[in-house]
Amino acid sequence: MNSGKNHDVTEPARLGTTRLPDGRRLAWAEWGPPDGTAVLFCPGAATSRWLGFGGDAVEAAGIRLVSVDRPGLGDSDPDPGRTLVSWAEDVRHLAEARELWPLATVGFSQGAPFALALAAGGLVRAVAVVSGSDELAHPRFARTLEPPIRAMVDTTADDPDGAAASFADFGSADALWDVVIGTSHALDRAVYTDPVFERAFRRALREAFAQGPAGYARDTVLAMSRWPFDPARITVPVHLWYGEYDTSPVHSPDQGGSLARVMPGATRYLIPDAAGSLLWTHAEEILTTLVAAAKSPR
Repeated sequence: MNSGKNHDVTEPARLGTTRLPDGRRLAWAEWGPPDGTAVLFCPGAATSRWLGFGGDAVEAAGIRLVSVDRPGLGDSDPDPGRTLVSWAEDVRHLAEARELWPLATVGFSQGAPFALALAAGGLVRAVAVVSGSDELAHPRFARTLEPPIRAMVDTTADDPDGAAASFADFGSADALWDVVIGTSHALDRAVYTDPVFERAFRRALREAFAQGPAGYARDTVLAMSRWPFDPARITVPVHLWYGEYDTSPVHSPDQGGSLARVMPGATRYLIPDAAGSLLWTHAEEILTTLVAAAKSPR
């Protein structure tokens, strides 16, 4: 467990952009040694490459943590019709250009389906899903979602363009901050409102909306839709990390239980006395477990 005052939130060691074959730029930030074991971070909703985690842990463990702005967020060029499949192709080009092989990935909150898409596309050797969103549009959750989330899922299925417009109307750095604080457990609020952490978190939100809300809106449509891959066909190790007191309505309704059952390579960790901010309170454990799985012979 990380007991550091600032939860290991540190400035990126390196920043840059990579040109994709179609001419778009994909923006990234890195922490840790440039020759370390590569771990690609898929951030949560509307948080840009600026907010990392495990600053001390990545150095000690020799991990090259790479956070990427998804298209239309931060400094990455838009790709209005993008899908989870096209996202995986973008990462494939990035990994080749930046020499990130072999690669593991971490998906936090809404970043979970983006991380799992990389596994479905055969790009990574292991996945850590941390406080992750499940496939909320799957029929197995038809009766368990909170009414506002059920309405978002249904609207996205019936009218994805209208849902995107609605998400865009809502989306802003301040609005997302208010949602996070308003739906978080007291354990999370203690992390998020730490002065150093809050400053880093709110900067990441502002950077994410630098081009407007369209990128966030498209992310949310993808997260609220059926996934274009079958999680049961993911065979690499998947670690599902949830805090016992995670109160977010857009994370997994059963804290990863159904995902653990459908994925043959999944291991579920339900951490007592922790909540949705697990990525920053337990970064070292999450990263070392992930890297060990990625390096294990298969």
